[in-house]
Amino acid sequence: MNMKQLLINTALLLLMLCAFSLPGNAQQEDQTPIIDNNGVITEVPKTYHKYDKRLHRYRRAWEVLIPTHTKLQYAGGMGLLSWGVGWDYGKRGQWETDLLLGFIPRYSSKHFKMTMTLKQNYIPWSVYLGKNFSLEPLSCGLYFNTVFSDDFWTEEPERYPRGYYGFSTRIRTHIFAGQRIRIDVPEQYRKFSRSITAFYEVSSCDLYVVSAFTNSYLKPKDYLRLSFGLKFQIF
Repeated sequence: MNMKQLLINTALLLLMLCAFSLPGNAQQEDQTPIIDNNGVITEVPKTYHKYDKRLHRYRRAWEVLIPTHTKLQYAGGMGLLSWGVGWDYGKRGQWETDLLLGFIPRYSSKHFKMTMTLKQNYIPWSVYLGKNFSLEPLSCGLYFNTVFSDDFWTEEPERYPRGYYGFSTRIRTHIFAGQRIRIDVPEQYRKFSRSITAFYEVSSCDLYVVSAFTNSYLKPKDYLRLSFGLKFQIF
């Protein structure tokens, strides 16, 4: 084979390699996962990298932890004023879980105290009133409240006879019922929230309920508490 023939064969080989490398001739499998409207992967090609799948699951798990609303509540056995964040879930958003921090001012006790409340809410239905207004005729649930102070205890101190109290003074269990009215903020005015809900609640704690049944002289005002609040819907 002479030099001229060698150059011709080399040129033909290069042309063949270029032809097979063109986008139109490449037979590549689409490696993009198929995702539905809820952001859930429904079909993953075999060539989709396992790292990308783990990363997607990781992000989805953290997105669930993002709070969907904030709340501000006055009174209710959780301090003078409480503020916190919460999560809405359920098919109609009828369930809410809140985590609130509150405070008891010094004039209500010897020292300033902080409180923490874990609250579970249930809203069975909502009635549209028109013009961005909705009524939630019933909201109910329970919450657990604790006070950060050495003045309260989980187990009875030794100075009391065993079973003298029967209740923990550090943790109170409350039940409540109330009503709400929601105002949907028009899109052109939305800055921090898409709706604002005003509510009131009537509540009582475990100790008050037992006292009400064992002491007939007590009146509703002695074992019931009235509170008010605002909910700011973020998402």
